[in-house]
Amino acid sequence: MSDDVVIVQMAPEDWPQVEAIYAAGIEAGHATFEASTPTWKDFDGSRRDEHRLVAVHRDRRVLGWAACASVSSRAVYAGVVEHSVYVSPAAQGRGIGRQLLEAFVESTEQAGIWTIQSSIFPENEASLRLHARHGFRVVGTRERVARAIVGPAAGAWRDTVLVERRSGVVGLAGPA
Repeated sequence: MSDDVVIVQMAPEDWPQVEAIYAAGIEAGHATFEASTPTWKDFDGSRRDEHRLVAVHRDRRVLGWAACASVSSRAVYAGVVEHSVYVSPAAQGRGIGRQLLEAFVESTEQAGIWTIQSSIFPENEASLRLHARHGFRVVGTRERVARAIVGPAAGAWRDTVLVERRSGVVGLAGPA
């Protein structure tokens, strides 16, 4: 990791920069089905606060972010989250995604999370490679799962690749 970049907990004051990075991902068309960024209140209410991370330059410029949401409120799924990792277009190819994903995995494992999952557009080859390098496996392809409403593929049905990472340290106990 560069001495100029650190991974820290996301703070409310980071939101304008996080939102701009999120918006760039929406505009590019291969990051999400969302048509617009949420408000801070909606983001804050839907993402687990203990696993919201930002990669920041020493000048406090946010270069990327990672966050997750619980997949279910049922107790049996308490250790399963769905995550997102976004990197500023200006910072892509500099290892920011790797740094964020490594810190995110460490954060979730320390909290007892045993499965991290995500849906990635098959065209987002960089994200698929990043996740594969960090222990994520492809579970399958969800064909024509939803129709894009913004971006270059607006109106088209899109596939997503479901990936997951099972912790090597959490949830290893066998049957009781």
